[in-house]
Amino acid sequence: MRDSLFFSRVLPSVAALIAGGLLTLSFAPYNLWWCGLLSIGLFAWLLAPGQSARALQGQQTFWLALCYGFGLFATGGSWVYVSITDFGNSSPLLGVILTGAFVGIMALLFALPFILLARFRAHPVSFALAFAALWFISEWCRTWMFTGFPWLFAGYGHIHTWLAGWAPILSVYGIGLLLAFTGAVAALFLRRAFTRKSFRSALLLAIAALLIWPAGLLLKSLEWTQTEATVRTVGLVQANIPQDKKWLPEFRGETIRRYQSATEQLHQRGVDLVIWPEAALPLLYHHAPNLMEALQNNARDAETDLITGILYDTEQDYRRVIHNSAAVFGSEQQLYHKRHLVPFGEYVPLEDWIRGTIEFFNLPTSFIRPGPEGQAPLNAGGLRWAPLICYEIVYPQLVSQSSGEAQVLLTLSNDAWFGKSIGPLQHMQMAQMRALETRRYLVRGTNTGVTAIVAPDGSITEQLPQFEQTTLIGEVQGRSGLTPFMLMGVWGLLALSLLMLLAAVLLQRRPDTATEGSASEGTGALPRVSD
Repeated sequence: MRDSLFFSRVLPSVAALIAGGLLTLSFAPYNLWWCGLLSIGLFAWLLAPGQSARALQGQQTFWLALCYGFGLFATGGSWVYVSITDFGNSSPLLGVILTGAFVGIMALLFALPFILLARFRAHPVSFALAFAALWFISEWCRTWMFTGFPWLFAGYGHIHTWLAGWAPILSVYGIGLLLAFTGAVAALFLRRAFTRKSFRSALLLAIAALLIWPAGLLLKSLEWTQTEATVRTVGLVQANIPQDKKWLPEFRGETIRRYQSATEQLHQRGVDLVIWPEAALPLLYHHAPNLMEALQNNARDAETDLITGILYDTEQDYRRVIHNSAAVFGSEQQLYHKRHLVPFGEYVPLEDWIRGTIEFFNLPTSFIRPGPEGQAPLNAGGLRWAPLICYEIVYPQLVSQSSGEAQVLLTLSNDAWFGKSIGPLQHMQMAQMRALETRRYLVRGTNTGVTAIVAPDGSITEQLPQFEQTTLIGEVQGRSGLTPFMLMGVWGLLALSLLMLLAAVLLQRRPDTATEGSASEGTGALPRVSD
């Protein structure tokens, strides 16, 4: 009985945990893309129908998916602990508790859609379609549930593989769907889930899975957007302000000095635009009118526009409201207010209940309010910029909607909150995918790194080392036009996944299904312990 319990419950659970951790190795800084395919393939193998074991029930499928999600977020989201303890001033014990709660919630969100997978095991094609569709639904739900955490999507590990050609059409979501389909097909063959009567189904699945990759290679040669004649030189300032000193009044003068000194050097180099990172100046816009006037005058006199992140304070409904903003100084003054905020970092959910209970809920910027929808691109340096502040760049739909009228993507961030963890490198990789999805140059300005310029194909053309006080100079070129993903957004993929689920349901009801899956009443990845 103990051996049966070990092989039916313990070993599969451990395998699912390991499989989830393997997916993290496909992301930056490891970039072992094949680990992503191995991870999803192993996960599908644990759930796929076979010919030698009893069928998994819905609760067993859910449990294995939960283990997989826990392995993924415990490894890929380990930087959350760094943010909570190093900069949230929490004890190591509280950091472990809060990080564990976060990992558990994210694993639960990942696993919930897979409860349905146990219903799609009577036909191998049905399983493959349902597994891929539910993988997409799992990632999509994590984009908006509880304000969203669209991190660690499988497609991010394939910016430089053949599958990258699908990004302008299907985005990172679609690449994940294709990976899940490929992994499910491989698992079905390893499980020997096909009978003689399902030979044609096996052949069709194999052909479809094999064609996905070379098709992506062919798609990589398509431009999708049009190059415009405007080529501009931009200079980015990475001031490397320590996070524990950033908001100290006595360090404010040093912060301003670093940015102004670096900007003067960039003016001498003749750049068209200078960019400072998110909340570069540790003060409120209207609390420093003399400094704001000086920035405007310097930019106009140098004929070099400046974009900087800053906290912008204003009056709304007889109360003071503060936005996390990007301000343009120079030829024309403009503002952009961040729309999608970070829970706890920029605002506190259930603020009246939990603010003040622990120091982590009193971070120095946890009082921000979101800006309005429909804000226009920023005009600076002769180009139209789609501004995206920090966390906003990880939302594919938000970026695609914001960049239609823009020629270049701009993201300002302060990844000092992540310390020397893998978080900033993952964040950079996600920004690269946004450039690939929209086929536009992307400029990323940060306080401590990664500061870089990304080409429309997702490759980095210029990059600064992390945790150094320095500047970057590079060229960008405006592009116009819409990629297929920008036109249809995530809704096209949602419709595709629902069609795949519908096809899976219809295949389950085919007259020959009972014959093909005669063993499938008793098929499954693992034996089940009898009650």
